[in-house]
Amino acid sequence: MESKNVDLPKELLKYFGFSKFKGYQQEIIKNLLDGEDVFVLMPTGGGKSLCYQLPALISEGTAIVVSPLIALMKNQVDAVNGLSSDIGVAHVLNSSLNKTQTKQVFDDIRAGRTKLLYVAPESLIKEEYLEFLREVKISFVAIDEAHCISEWGHDFRPEYRNLKHIIDKIADVPVIALTATATPKVQDDIQKTLGMTNAIFYKESFNRPNLFYEVRPKVNIDREIVKFINGHKGKSGIVYCLSRRKVEEFAQLLQVNGVNALPYHAGLDQKTRVMNQDKFLMEEADVIVATIAFGMGIDKPDVRFVIHYDIPKSLESYYQETGRAGRDGGEGICLAFYDPKDIEKLEKFLAQKPVSEREIGLQLLNEVVGYVETSMSRRQYILYYFGEQFDPETGDGAKMCDNSINPPVLKDATKELKIVLGLVKDLEEKFRTKDLISVIMGKENSVTKSYKLENSKHFGIGKTESENFWKSIVRQATVQNYIEKDIETYGILKVTEKGLKVIAGKDKEPFIIAEDRQYDLAQTKADSDQIQVQQNSGMDEKLFAQLKELRKKVAKKQGVPPYTVFMDPSLEDMTVQYPISIEEIGKTYGVGEGKAKKFGKDFADFIKKYVEENEIERTQDMVVKQVANKSSHKVFIIQSTDKKIDLEDIAKAKNLSMDDLLKEMERIVYQGTKLNIDYYVDENFDEDVVEEFMEFMGGSESDSMKVLLGEFGDDLSDEEVRMLRIKFISDVAN
Repeated sequence: MESKNVDLPKELLKYFGFSKFKGYQQEIIKNLLDGEDVFVLMPTGGGKSLCYQLPALISEGTAIVVSPLIALMKNQVDAVNGLSSDIGVAHVLNSSLNKTQTKQVFDDIRAGRTKLLYVAPESLIKEEYLEFLREVKISFVAIDEAHCISEWGHDFRPEYRNLKHIIDKIADVPVIALTATATPKVQDDIQKTLGMTNAIFYKESFNRPNLFYEVRPKVNIDREIVKFINGHKGKSGIVYCLSRRKVEEFAQLLQVNGVNALPYHAGLDQKTRVMNQDKFLMEEADVIVATIAFGMGIDKPDVRFVIHYDIPKSLESYYQETGRAGRDGGEGICLAFYDPKDIEKLEKFLAQKPVSEREIGLQLLNEVVGYVETSMSRRQYILYYFGEQFDPETGDGAKMCDNSINPPVLKDATKELKIVLGLVKDLEEKFRTKDLISVIMGKENSVTKSYKLENSKHFGIGKTESENFWKSIVRQATVQNYIEKDIETYGILKVTEKGLKVIAGKDKEPFIIAEDRQYDLAQTKADSDQIQVQQNSGMDEKLFAQLKELRKKVAKKQGVPPYTVFMDPSLEDMTVQYPISIEEIGKTYGVGEGKAKKFGKDFADFIKKYVEENEIERTQDMVVKQVANKSSHKVFIIQSTDKKIDLEDIAKAKNLSMDDLLKEMERIVYQGTKLNIDYYVDENFDEDVVEEFMEFMGGSESDSMKVLLGEFGDDLSDEEVRMLRIKFISDVAN
């Protein structure tokens, strides 16, 4: 069908109810109807799907839409079928269909009813589908989320690389490729792979002026996010996490704190995934906590905030995910939390990949670090990455980021840069950031001792500054390409050509860094009392004693130790909250839904009876998360480990010896409170030794130092064994 025979604005009004096209939509559709190949680069919310849905609806035959996700297909098929009173206008063809459903799809296509057929690239290579599609009239092929084609893209799938070959087997028809995110390099790769170098190219501006970008340090993150969401009550939002486990945990934490949230990740069964997505779309849930599996093509215009719990692996992912906010042009807040340790974890993960993938991954990761560390306008940084110029003073949305409204303090750190570069070179490029900073700060650790680094002229040269200051110098020197990390050797630092010029005095350019922003964490804490556990001063001692007896009975019946039923702090909290249902038991400190279902009924029934007999008026506030206690050391240690502060620094702050600190920590975890020291263990212990230790303790009948030193005394010091024992008790028993 040629475009000159069609009144496109009339068709747009008929099918979509819009009176005019956005941006280049009309030109794109005209070219496609005239049989041209078209490449469309358009930001999320720019109206990409209409560019192939409208021409498909008005063309003879069926358009094949290649799409990467089953959930996305379902969402779009529902939307297209809602546009027409005819049944079967859009269909999905994938592995989720049974034989009867597949036959129905084939019948509808043969009868000319189906205008859009959504397929996954994996389905297109099935011989039975290929044979069928060769026999019917195909109008054109649309490739959605085309960045998946590129090895540089953030979701590389091999089937996408063969699409050109597969399309040629089916029919000689025009192809439209669409993506919401592609750097010039990715764009070039997509076009070459699809044989579309002569395609007509349309690129809309990537600027989304209504989005506000902010990056915060990952400190007290759970509390910060709950506080933020409570300040935007009733609004739709997405929280992105990198791991499925974190998605589950954080969705539960939000639920406990009164937020109507649901999890979404590829590990959930399809029924649950679809149900959770639908609840979000139908506004039965306010917040979705998700991995990147969620959101491609989710057409919800009023998402008001997108939060990144973990920094993504590439700026493409970040742009794509933040692009789901404010698609209606209204408020859209994009808040990301950043901890350099997260980047280190991603680097460790990359070290296990093949060389080519590792280099690409590292390059993408460096761009992300550049973005979070930058002192320039974040919007300018993102747009520059996608090949666009932006004026941070007068551009559309110029003041819509944290750096623009609250510029960071800049500092000339050329002198400190020279210290770091000189040290890396003098120590023959053999050490990681942590050990180099130990030398600068004059701190001894196992590495400095074994290499006798305390004899280095640099030992203690920078102890007047904080450890975080030196970490910032190393990070920003890496971003500005004075230093590079060797991923293969787990992050050993090397000096680049640019760095060597500084050492030789040939590079006179000043090294300007942004000072770390100081956030008022005390204020944050005060603002968010709604997610703190109530102090135990109001504990009902009589009920507590009775619950301990009940716990013994339940434990005996189940054949487990009492502390695995509910910990003491959980029982204490029950005496403050008086929960009388399984659901309420699940909201008490340290319990969670699974445990509540397993053990909660006896306790809920017992407390209900106790409340009635003693005429107790219950508090209705069942919102309980972080623990607080009367011991000032305890509170300080819990808060400091939450902030991932070095254990030596925690001890120093309270004037404790390491032995005293470990005693305090042992007391805390043996009382049933969780202490997260993974950050310290990850940095200071060999992964295999930790795994071996955890496995041994899991099967050991005793946790005595004598037993543990007998097993691990050759590899670990007394202090190290105690630390790993603290981690085990915290992880497993609490």
